[in-house]
Order: sequence, then C-alpha cells, then structure tokens
Amino acid sequence: MMDFFLEHPEVRTIRVAAADLNGIARGKRLPVKTASKVFTDGTRFPYSVMNLDIWGEDVEDSPLVFESGDADALLMPTDRGFMPMPWLTAPTAILPIWMFHMDGRPYMGDPRQALAAVVNRYKARGLTPVVATELEFYLIDDSGKTLRVPPSPRSGKRRSGGEVLSLRALDAFDQFFTSLYEACEMMDIPADTAISEAGPGQFELNMMHQPDPLKAADDAWFFKMLVKGLARSYGFAASFMAKPYDAWPGNGMHTHFSVLDADGRNVFDDGTRAGSDTMRHAVNGLLEALPGSALLFAPHENSYDRLVPNAHAPTGIGWAYENRTAALRIPDSAPVARRIEHRVAGGDVNPYLMIAAILGAALNGIEDGRDPPAPFKGNAYDLGLKQLPETWADACDAFERCGHIQRIFDPELITNFLMTKRQEIHYMGELTEQEQSEIYLDTV
Repeated sequence: MMDFFLEHPEVRTIRVAAADLNGIARGKRLPVKTASKVFTDGTRFPYSVMNLDIWGEDVEDSPLVFESGDADALLMPTDRGFMPMPWLTAPTAILPIWMFHMDGRPYMGDPRQALAAVVNRYKARGLTPVVATELEFYLIDDSGKTLRVPPSPRSGKRRSGGEVLSLRALDAFDQFFTSLYEACEMMDIPADTAISEAGPGQFELNMMHQPDPLKAADDAWFFKMLVKGLARSYGFAASFMAKPYDAWPGNGMHTHFSVLDADGRNVFDDGTRAGSDTMRHAVNGLLEALPGSALLFAPHENSYDRLVPNAHAPTGIGWAYENRTAALRIPDSAPVARRIEHRVAGGDVNPYLMIAAILGAALNGIEDGRDPPAPFKGNAYDLGLKQLPETWADACDAFERCGHIQRIFDPELITNFLMTKRQEIHYMGELTEQEQSEIYLDTV
C-alpha cells in the first residue's frame, strides 16, 4: 500500500475515513509520515461516531455514549488502500477504514461491516452478487436564497428546463464531466455512461457491474464525495438530495444486480425472458421486505417528497418486466444478463446500508423459496398497489417491527439507526423547510 506514495510523492497529508449510519465520512487528517502506522496499529474512534445524527451530534440516550463511557473502537484499513482526492487543491490521499472491537471482531454497527455480513451469507451458499449502481445528482448554484442551475462554464448561460438525454446539456458542463471521469479513473471508480436527466441541471452517471458488492458500495460512497467536492472546485454545488426542487424529479440511486453460482453461471438466467425460479424467489424476498426497508431507501424527511405518485419514483410495492413505474423492474436483456433493478432508493442513501438491504432481502427470498405475486402491466400509479410508508415516522415504525430486516442486520445496528432517525425527526420538526433543505443540500 505504501507504493502509492512512491507513485504520488507530491502527497503530504492523508485522510482516514469511515462511513457513519447516514453515509457521512467521519475521520482524521494525518501527515504522510504516520501513514504506515495506520496499517499496523489502526486508529481509534469512539463507537458513537458511527451513530451521530445528520448534524454530527450524539444521539441522546445512546448506550454508546455516556452509559459506556464513550469507549473507543479500533478502525483498520479496508483492502481499498490509498486513493487521491482530486477535488482538493493540495495533493492529498484518503484511506478508507472500518470499525472493529478491540479484540478484532467486526463491529456490526458499522454499515460496511453490515454489508460484509450479507456478502458472507452469499459466500456460504457458493453465490456471488454482481452489482451496479446508477447515481442521479443536480448541479446547483446555491449562492443566493433560491436554488438555481449554475451557469454553463462554456457559455455563461443557465438552462431553464430539464433536457432528458440532451447532449447540449452535457456539453454545457463538458469541462466538469471531463474532470469527473479523469478523477474516477484516478480513484478506481468504474464510471460508465453519463446522461442528462429530467430536471434542470440534473444528471445521472452509471457504474459498471462488478462481482464485489463491497467495492460497488465503496465506489458509490466515494463517487458522491468526489462529485460534491469537484463541483465546489468549479464554483457551484452538487447534491444527491432526494428532492431539491418541488417542481422537478428527485434524485434516485437505482441498483441492478444478478447472482453467480460457484461455476460463474447467472442463477437468474433460465434461458428465457421470464427468468428463473430463483430470480422470482429473490423478487418475492425484496417485495416482502420493502415496507420495512423503506427507511433505508428513504432515510430523511426530504426523501418522502420524492416518493409521490407520477413523479418518476415508485410508490407501490410491485414488480414488472421492462416497466419503469415498478419498484422492482426486470430489464429486457439477453438471458445471460438477466438481473433485477431496484428503483426505490433516493440519492441521499447510505450506499452500504442500501445494498445490504437489497441483497439481504433477495437472499431471504432465495432461502424461503416463495413465489411473488404476478408481475403487473401498465402504470403502477393507477393499479391500487400496496404502498410504501408515506412518512418518515411510518417508515421508522415499519423498520422496527420488520422480521425481514432482523434477518439482515445486527440488532445493535437496527437500534442505533432507529435512535438516530427518531432524533432527527424530532429536531427536523423544529426547522422550516428552507432550513431543512440547507442541511440536506450539502450533507447527503
């Protein structure tokens, strides 16, 4: 890992960082001369750091704080190693870390450890999930009281509307996207296709499929960090906030996945367009878990502004073939590429918890072997489907009592996440919508 500094002798400082329950990077700045010590000795954070609320405050009455003396945990580097931070002016590297108990056991309140546990369940069955994410975000001029599309670095003009799949909209920010792709290559983030989306200044970038869910989650986490940092270096903001504008579509983070057996065969493929029994069992597991997992896919007050009818985000619990109104879509493809697209999550999610919830629910379904209801046809908004929780508080209640969630996540993570969200519900209720928006714009 120290070869990184031979290739990048200009780097003088590093960051060590882990993702908390909200997906916010928590970490330290260190001089390069102490970097090797992190690999041998690790570093220490209080357990409570994984369990801070959106403002970075301790969760009241959390057993991780005063009850336990706010004890330290051990954080060690992941296998990702050092990466440059291209959005900073001074050459800097970041080292991702994750949390363990002092005796070396994984701390299961760490979101990355939670995903690793789900991946290990697949490995125990000789299975490997293949995962790709699609991340939507807005480029925003937030310098005034009203959010606006930033002026094009090329023309100085502001676009007034959304332009789906518009090359003109992409070209208006060509320099930014060129820098973004270069930075993704430097950070080993497998960026693929970029498109303009339906909102003004809204874009989507897809990641390539990969047989490593932990890296897929890492990539999504680092990509969000990169886009927001790089945008600021260009003089505007980027936000993955679920719903920055009332009048325009929100930001989603769709996830595509398939599953390979020990011989590398896609277990969702039976040679037909319909897909295998295993695929349908996975679909049923996902459908059964949707009410309880909604809090992970919509973790903030603003998330529920996105999940409304006829707004290009699913609200009903159902599945369909080649239908973008569905919560679960089976894309049309060659049978060997048969996969499930999960379309519920907003751009404001913690990628580790999101992917853990999706893969965990799918594996629950595979283990249970039950068939789902018939796929629907037509517009999901008009079919009277059972609905996702409509409010943040309802989603908390569903998460707390969901047996499917209890099969996926450790009880401590469930308790910590609920305490965090309920504290945020309480304090967000004291803020205006504008004040809430200011918090979410940069944070998530």
